[in-house]
Amino acid sequence: MSSIICFGRKLEHPCSNSHSKPTCFNGSRFHSLVFKANPFWVQLSYFIVLSLLGFGALSMSKPRTDSFRPENIDVFFTSVSAATVSSMSTVEMEVFSNTQLMIMTVLMLVGGEVFTSMLGLQLARSRFKRHDSISHEIESDTISHEKPRTDLETHIISSSNSKSLKYKAKTYLGYVVLGYLLVVHVVGSGLVSMYVSMVPSARKILKAKGIKIQTFSVFTIVSTFANCGFVPTNENMIVFKKNSGLLLMLIPQVLLGNTLYPACLRATIWVLNRMTKKVEFNYILKNYKEMGYGHLLSGGRCCLLAATVLGFVLVQFILFCSMEWNSAGLDGLSLYQKLAGSLFEVVNSRHAGESIVDLSGISSAVLVLFVVMMYLPPYTSFMPSKYEEKEEGGSILECVVLCHLSYLAIFIILICITERHKVKEDPLNFNVLNITIEVISAYGNVGLSTGYSCKRRLKGEMGCADTWAGFVGRWSNEGKFILIIVMFFGRLKSFTLKSGKAWKL
Repeated sequence: MSSIICFGRKLEHPCSNSHSKPTCFNGSRFHSLVFKANPFWVQLSYFIVLSLLGFGALSMSKPRTDSFRPENIDVFFTSVSAATVSSMSTVEMEVFSNTQLMIMTVLMLVGGEVFTSMLGLQLARSRFKRHDSISHEIESDTISHEKPRTDLETHIISSSNSKSLKYKAKTYLGYVVLGYLLVVHVVGSGLVSMYVSMVPSARKILKAKGIKIQTFSVFTIVSTFANCGFVPTNENMIVFKKNSGLLLMLIPQVLLGNTLYPACLRATIWVLNRMTKKVEFNYILKNYKEMGYGHLLSGGRCCLLAATVLGFVLVQFILFCSMEWNSAGLDGLSLYQKLAGSLFEVVNSRHAGESIVDLSGISSAVLVLFVVMMYLPPYTSFMPSKYEEKEEGGSILECVVLCHLSYLAIFIILICITERHKVKEDPLNFNVLNITIEVISAYGNVGLSTGYSCKRRLKGEMGCADTWAGFVGRWSNEGKFILIIVMFFGRLKSFTLKSGKAWKL
């Protein structure tokens, strides 16, 4: 019989009762599977199941026209791309019907980092509640049998109150994240819908393409906040490059859902603490590490992160404007439209992937900078030594695995092998730089692509037609499958960012 010794008394374990053995056994077994499993495998299973469900739903739904139906590999690729918020595309977006666009909206919403982190926070809170319920019951039972409180009993009561406050703080944090998610989506989709309804040029574009305003608004906001980069139009945001107001509306969505999320979340909690004077909010700010929420950072780290993000944007903005100001992509725009469009492009270059220009026409210097930005994790920041956190020793597996650059090099080599015939016959399209951009974009879950141009073919071929699909749309099925693996790897890269440190150069 299991028991716990406390104050010299033998306390029965809650599961020691013979009538409750089956329930406790099954419950503990279930919790062991859910809570004690490696988070990497839990999230990998989550995204695989989500992708398969999305594939089934997209396959059962009819496309917009019966004249063209995507192949199964392209449908699955699209489902994975939406679930991992990568926005890599093998077919044009206007192929999908309104129902399929709504399915993709759900995939992007539940696959976004803020939503999945909220689920993780809920699981952590449930685990804390379950772990604390047994100890709290034992402590209460022990103290109730002893009239005078000793110092040890007082310490137990204090510890119990501290755990209760910690649990309430986790609950409040969950509500804040949920509220953050809802407010940004509701306000954002409302503003976009209002803008499109009031601006004739934007409304005319959607009407000509047969896209509903409400579908466009919700789809675009969910995609932008999740930093997916899908847009219901074939041309992405190129058709809206003169609608500077719409572009400026979407820029905050990109930052709020990714690179500046920790800073904005902490600022939100700080404001709520000042307004409500709730002790739970104050506890969250002072004990951010104990919350078990990786996106909750210290005030100093948030300031450094915000400064780094804005610094990267400024560097990209200066280079992009200096190199592309008179390019064909910005031709016909006014000074204000060029500034707004350039800012939109560089903000999206890191993780969102929405674009107002054709990437194939951008200068090589800007492309290389974009590749670097796509490779960097979202919370990359310049951090002086006093802010650095001590690293704990890793497992044997973590010591032998390679760094991310090594894996990306392997993926690029494999794709060059699978596409070797096209590399030889069509070198201007299938060059190593274009393949590298596609792989890094998939790894960073960005979605930027150089596309494919029939005009760059050395050998003329009848029936070759330019489309707005990504460059990967021209790859073989083997190449597409490798890029699917890259998208999964990129979506879960946070678990292996510190890998490869055992290799000394």
